Amino acid sequence: MQGHGREVILGVGGGIAAYKSCDLLRRLQDRGFLVTVVPTPSSLNFVGAATWEALSGRSATTEVFQDVHEVRHISLAKLANFMIIAPATADLIARIAQGRADDLLTNVVLAADVPILIVPAMHPQMWLDPATVANVKTLRSRGITVMEPEVGALTSGDVGQGRFPETASILEAFSEISGAQADLLGKRVLVTAGGTREAIDPVRYIGNNSSGKQGYAIAQAAVLRGAEVTLISANVHLKAIPGVRTIEVESALEMLEAMRVEFPLTDILAMTAAIADARPLHEADAKIKKSEYVKIDLIENPDLLAEISQIKKDQIIIAFAAETSHDADSAQKKLVAKGADILYLNDISHGDIFNSETTYGEIFASQGSIAKVAKTTKDTLAHQLLDQALIQLG
Repeated sequence: MQGHGREVILGVGGGIAAYKSCDLLRRLQDRGFLVTVVPTPSSLNFVGAATWEALSGRSATTEVFQDVHEVRHISLAKLANFMIIAPATADLIARIAQGRADDLLTNVVLAADVPILIVPAMHPQMWLDPATVANVKTLRSRGITVMEPEVGALTSGDVGQGRFPETASILEAFSEISGAQADLLGKRVLVTAGGTREAIDPVRYIGNNSSGKQGYAIAQAAVLRGAEVTLISANVHLKAIPGVRTIEVESALEMLEAMRVEFPLTDILAMTAAIADARPLHEADAKIKKSEYVKIDLIENPDLLAEISQIKKDQIIIAFAAETSHDADSAQKKLVAKGADILYLNDISHGDIFNSETTYGEIFASQGSIAKVAKTTKDTLAHQLLDQALIQLG
């Protein structure tokens, strides 16, 4: 599916609580989800389409006959991995239970075959009315998750069960149907990705084949699990990850400068970037002519991880080593020398790791080998490494 399983359709019903879904949209984005808002026509009395489009960065279609050539109710249904309907009024719940398709949102509900979370908000008497009770029972029997509204003060001045739940409660319920963990909520994760380029002249450089895919996979996994994520990206041609702050650098020295600023604010560092071992002693201001291109004097680049580990306090550092031969003793020594807590020994002996979607190797910690990693996706490895980091954070 599109968006790597992160596409959410946020349906908004016509209740005063519609404004609270603005915060829900933002918090979903913070967790790396891509959100398309489908408001009912009546909901626009409370929050306009312009607000939804500004917050989501996407068109907010409200009518079946808008953008007819796109067949929006079908294209949106195909796009979705999940649906959240918040707030859901008594009328909207009734229409969904009856299988009606009288606006774009109810059309999408019928066309989509994805997990759905409904978040009711209404007056207590409407929530407890036998018709609403029966409609909720019907929806739940179909596998749709319907939250219980909270007890509290309402716009009518009454107090009772019918209040729109807090955003945190909605996200917790959503995590149950989406499978998304929130075990990194409140943690700050710093990831380096890509390969540094060391300029020879304005058109040539010393570099490597790193695609940045593993670093981006870790950043995406961390934001999905609730972390605040900063990504230092070196010469990567991958799409930006929603909810992740990205700092773009080119050389090893630029990356080191950025790390010195960001690392003290971090709980977990994943050092996936491939750093050039050396850089030209002198960078030419103009392109070196072919006849003069005889030799390049090099100077060793600093060891970024060793430098950063000197200012380490309670942070957990995940290091990477790409080797063409499996040497557990060497990996263990490198882990200690670099001041890392976890090291992934990446076996590149068959040449299919760089720019690949898969990886295999072995995870080490201070006490020795933790786990051998059979051929798996870089997304899966990302979660395995974050699991280990959480264990070490306690």
